[in-house]
Amino acid sequence: MTQYPTNDTVPPDKFGFDSPHDRRGSNCYKWDSTESETIPMWVADMDFQASPAIREALRKRMEHGIFGYTRVPQAYYDSIIHWFGRRHGWHIEREWLLYTTGVVPAASAVLKALTQPGDGVILQTPAYNCFFSSIRNNGCRIAENPLMNRNGRFEIDYDHLEQLCQDAVNRVLLFCNPHNPTGRLWTKEELQRVAEICDRYGIQVISDEIHCELTYEGNRYVPFGTISGAAIILSSPSKSFNTAGLQIANIVCRDTALRRRINRAININEVCDVNPFGPLALMAAYDESEEWLNELCKYIWQNYKTLCEFVAAELPQMKITPLEATYLVWADCSAWKADSDTLAEILEQQAGVKLSSGMLYGQAGEGFLRINIACPRGRMLEGLRRMAHCMRKLDCL
Repeated sequence: MTQYPTNDTVPPDKFGFDSPHDRRGSNCYKWDSTESETIPMWVADMDFQASPAIREALRKRMEHGIFGYTRVPQAYYDSIIHWFGRRHGWHIEREWLLYTTGVVPAASAVLKALTQPGDGVILQTPAYNCFFSSIRNNGCRIAENPLMNRNGRFEIDYDHLEQLCQDAVNRVLLFCNPHNPTGRLWTKEELQRVAEICDRYGIQVISDEIHCELTYEGNRYVPFGTISGAAIILSSPSKSFNTAGLQIANIVCRDTALRRRINRAININEVCDVNPFGPLALMAAYDESEEWLNELCKYIWQNYKTLCEFVAAELPQMKITPLEATYLVWADCSAWKADSDTLAEILEQQAGVKLSSGMLYGQAGEGFLRINIACPRGRMLEGLRRMAHCMRKLDCL
C-alpha cells in the first residue's frame, strides 16, 4: 500500500491544526453520538481549536463570571461591516443587519416572513438537509431544481430554474453560496444569471453563505449581495471559525419593509436573544483572526489534495468532486452496489468511520457520501484507510 504522511512526518504548523484534540466527553454532538472507536467525519464542524483571539476573548468574558442577558454592541456591527468590506468588497449598512442564533433559524424566520403555507420554495438539490425541514416547518412545498452533474462538476440547470420561477406558486429560491454538499463556489457570472431569472419573475432569493470564507486555489467568493440588492443574505462565522456552538448569525436585508417583517418573524420564532459569547466570538474572528483563517484554508486544501491522492491509489472506483469551497468532500460512490444509506451504515458498523449519506441531502444525493476533512491529517488518513479496507471487500458494479 502507498505510504502517506502521518502526524509524525508533517512539520509543525503555527496554529496547531495538525495536533489531535480529544473531543469525547465534552457533550460533542459529532463525537459523543458515535461509538468510542469510531472516527466521525460527518457533522459539519471542525476538529480544530478556535483561533487564539477567539479563545482569549471568551476566557476574559468567562472570568467575569456573570452571564445575564446580552446586549449586542455597535462594535459587533462594525466588525461585520469592516470584514466584508475589506475582505470581499461588499458594502453593508448597519441598518441592513439583523442578528439571530444561527443560519437555520435565520432561514426559517425569513421564510416565515416571505411566504404563506402552500407557497413553493425552490431548492437546488442535493441540498443542505436542514433546508428541507425549514421549508416544511413553514408549511411550504419544495420545488426541486436539481443540479446537473457534468463530468463531476455540478452546474445549475437554468432552463429548469426558469420554468420553476414561472410557476406562480413558487415565491422564493433558497440558495446556497458556496454550495453544501457539492463544494461548488458559484462564479459572478453564475450568480448574475440566477439573479436575472429570479428578478424577471419576482422570485425572492435567500442566500445561505455560511461557508463563504472556506475557499481554495484562487477560487473567489462573490457575495450574492454584490450581485443583487434584493437578495437576502444569511451569514455567520460559525463554519469558518469553528464557533457553531456559540450560536450567532446575521441576516442582511436592504429593503426596509422586508426587514421589518423578518424582524417580526425572528421574534415570533423566539430566536431574537443571543448568549454572551457569540457576539464576542464574532468580533474576535473578524477583527483579529484573519491570519488563522488563511492558514486554516491552506491546511484544509492540503488535506483535500492528500485525500485525492489516497483515493486515486487505493479506491479508484470512487470519484471525488472538485472542491472549490467548504471542507466537505462530495464523493461519488455509485460504483458500489449498495445505496448511499446502506454504504454509510456499513462503513460505520464495519469500518468504524461515520460519514453522511448522500440521501440526507435529497434523492439527488443518491450514490454519494459526504466526507468532512476538517480534522488533523493523520486522523483523516486513518479514516480513509479504514474506508478503503472495508470498501475493497464490497461488490462494485
